[in-house]
Amino acid sequence: MSRIVFRNARLFDGLQRGLQPASTVVVEDGSIDAVEPGDLPVDDAQVFDLAGRTLMPGLIDAHVHVTATIPDFFKLSMLPQSLVTAQSKDVLAGMLDRGFTTVRDAGGADAGLVQAVEQGIFAGPRLFIAGRALTQTGGHGDTRPAFFQNVGCACCGAVGILGHIADGVGAVRRAAREELRNGAHQIKVMAGGGISSPNDPLEGTQYSIEELTAIVQEAEAARTYVMAHAYSPAAIERAVRCGVRSIEHGNLLDEASARLMAEAGTFLVPTLATYAAIAANADRLGWSKAMKEKTDRVKHQGIEALRIARAAGVKIALGTDLLGDMHASQSDEFTLRLPAMPADEIVWSATAVNAELLGQSGRLGCIAPGAHADLLVIDGDPLTDISLLQQPERVPVVMKQGSFHRCTLAPAR
Repeated sequence: MSRIVFRNARLFDGLQRGLQPASTVVVEDGSIDAVEPGDLPVDDAQVFDLAGRTLMPGLIDAHVHVTATIPDFFKLSMLPQSLVTAQSKDVLAGMLDRGFTTVRDAGGADAGLVQAVEQGIFAGPRLFIAGRALTQTGGHGDTRPAFFQNVGCACCGAVGILGHIADGVGAVRRAAREELRNGAHQIKVMAGGGISSPNDPLEGTQYSIEELTAIVQEAEAARTYVMAHAYSPAAIERAVRCGVRSIEHGNLLDEASARLMAEAGTFLVPTLATYAAIAANADRLGWSKAMKEKTDRVKHQGIEALRIARAAGVKIALGTDLLGDMHASQSDEFTLRLPAMPADEIVWSATAVNAELLGQSGRLGCIAPGAHADLLVIDGDPLTDISLLQQPERVPVVMKQGSFHRCTLAPAR
């Protein structure tokens, strides 16, 4: 019996903002076959009567690091890649357990891990990968400690698991082409300083205009796009003017940079969960005073950045950017945003907006004929109480591409 039917569902379809009452959804061969209001008779199917529970698309996280199995990037880069891959199995399974059926990896995962998930070797969300993030020497993705000698780059072996160091227009073109050759779905570039790197200021800009433009050109030639790590208005504006599709983090943006993003159609991918988790664990992690000060600054600015972006009409996506055992805090992103966004808008970000960002509208983030059958059943209304998405017992069904990852409901027949 290849068909599965959900009856009496309050439907959030990712095509419109509200819930629709009493709908029927038919799943066949991994896709949505039919969506009808009311009760649609279907023969030869496994039927689940949802009795008014909410049926919604699987969640999408647009900024993860599934291979960041420990929070120290340099120590991580020195581990055998086979060990890191084995450790990532639990990270991937945890994401799917939390209802994230698709994620965009922002640096670290490779094409082999994509295949491991696609072939069912690892249970996990669908992966869109950036390969290794492009970084200038001394940039946010350069994990080498000071005075690390006799290694001209961090691109070889395990040392380069997250960052691909390249300087100059010719070198960044080649680096982008290399990541695309190795299966990257999009290119990640470090366009400014970060909190987990102790020596680069948050206000700093990284890569020249010529280098950023070259990277975007290479991505566009391959019919894909660039995601840019940036915090400060200067870094954001430079990246947007060079044609990047999404700004990652963006906690220090101001009204002028937000307006520029809105005019260009650039997405913002806030990642509030990681700052809350890092702030709570900074002493245990052994972070330096400078790193903790940067964390506190962006943590306190995150909600204001969301308010500014929302007022300017920026497309706001959803990411988390968690590391090591802090991946367990992934669903905290939902409630952390509530001071700046209503619950229904946050759910929209995690479904329809993220699907648009990935270039997957109509296939992901929605319940419509022809879309992937990535579905969640929620015991309640997440558009008014988003904390339901943080309670596994209130999410009895997690389905990815027509297969149940979790199902605690008994079929009607």
